[in-house]
Amino acid sequence: MTRLLRLAIACSVVAAGSLPAMAQISFASAVGLALKNNPKVLMAQADVAKAQAALSESKDVYVPSVAGGSGLGYSYGFPVGQPSVFNFTTHSLVFDFSQANYIKASRFALKAANLALKDAQQAVVEDVAVTYISLDRDSQREMALGQQEGYATRLIEIIQERLNAGQDTPISLTTAQLSAAQIRLAKLRTDDEATDDRNHLGRLIGLPAEGLEVISSSVPAFTAPSAGPVSGSSTALSPAVASAYATASSKRQIALGDTRYLWRPQIMFDAQYNRYAEFNNYNLYYSHFQHNNFGIGIQITLPIFDVGQKAKARESAADASHAEHEADLARDQFLEGRQKALHATAELAARAEVANLDQQLAQQQLEVMQVQLNAGNGSSSSPQMTPKDEQTSRIAEREKFLTVLDANFEMRKAEINLMRQTDQLEDWIQSAMQTPPSATLQPK
Repeated sequence: MTRLLRLAIACSVVAAGSLPAMAQISFASAVGLALKNNPKVLMAQADVAKAQAALSESKDVYVPSVAGGSGLGYSYGFPVGQPSVFNFTTHSLVFDFSQANYIKASRFALKAANLALKDAQQAVVEDVAVTYISLDRDSQREMALGQQEGYATRLIEIIQERLNAGQDTPISLTTAQLSAAQIRLAKLRTDDEATDDRNHLGRLIGLPAEGLEVISSSVPAFTAPSAGPVSGSSTALSPAVASAYATASSKRQIALGDTRYLWRPQIMFDAQYNRYAEFNNYNLYYSHFQHNNFGIGIQITLPIFDVGQKAKARESAADASHAEHEADLARDQFLEGRQKALHATAELAARAEVANLDQQLAQQQLEVMQVQLNAGNGSSSSPQMTPKDEQTSRIAEREKFLTVLDANFEMRKAEINLMRQTDQLEDWIQSAMQTPPSATLQPK
């Protein structure tokens, strides 16, 4: 958590000094701004501050509290009450068996809040990372679809010319027009997705979405995340699971404190000073009356019978048991989810490899076709390559390239999620800081 906070401060300082004149934001700056401005992180930070205050409150009962006041009033005849010019009282806890458990409960609650903050930060970082590479993919898709649209338009022109010369059929023309229409539809959908991703990234980092662009080179290199241990100790790899167990421990300490209330002494310290008024006839009715009065002592209480407190102890114990079972459930779900994420990442990596090889094959076939078109086949038995074949191959190659983009994105998305579940996300984000500050933001 501390490393992420330092990263947020460093990145936000760079971004704050550079954004007014820039239109592109680097990956590290996007993460830093999100950690500084995202409401989810700010809420978790407020919870940590609340837990810190609760811990101080549980310990400060041993610190004497001081109060001052006045009870001025006129009385006729026998004085009633204690009308004092002014008074001071002090009060504090000296010893209580239950209070030690309540302090431990507050410490566990603070630990849970810090772990919840770390989990919130990692969730925001994951969201920023996925949105950032999604927007990068959108930009590449828009470029590829633009190229594909140009090839489709050229193919329609070629088929139209061939149709006019009686060398092609209307079906070929309609097929080419349908392909061009499908490409235009895909381009519109990609534009909408890019707008949504840009708006979402802007909300995450607290900046206007208009004109917001990413820098592909600023994304740190991906490394294959390891699965980590699969035993029960692996819960430490998940801040959310660790936070659940800390919360359960906090509630268990509260239950112990409530259980230890009866038949255990409670010792309190009390002191009081009063300055009594001279006009209330005290000196007429009390011998040896004096205006200045002071008392100090301790109060020992031994709770013996309290049905309500017993019921409260049972309630606290049940609440603690529920929290412990809830933490166990979160641990089991986390371990299952991490195992599924590991398998999904391996499968998506294989799919991405297949898509890349398929696109490379299409590119190589296109290059061979271009050579044949420029130099001739050199063999009368081989079918002659035409400009129509070239445009069709170019469209097919771009289609396979779009498949590669989608496969790589899904693989990266799964890898980011797995890095979060194996507690390797911070190290990956930290590697983004290797970029010199001067290159963090670049002009569009």
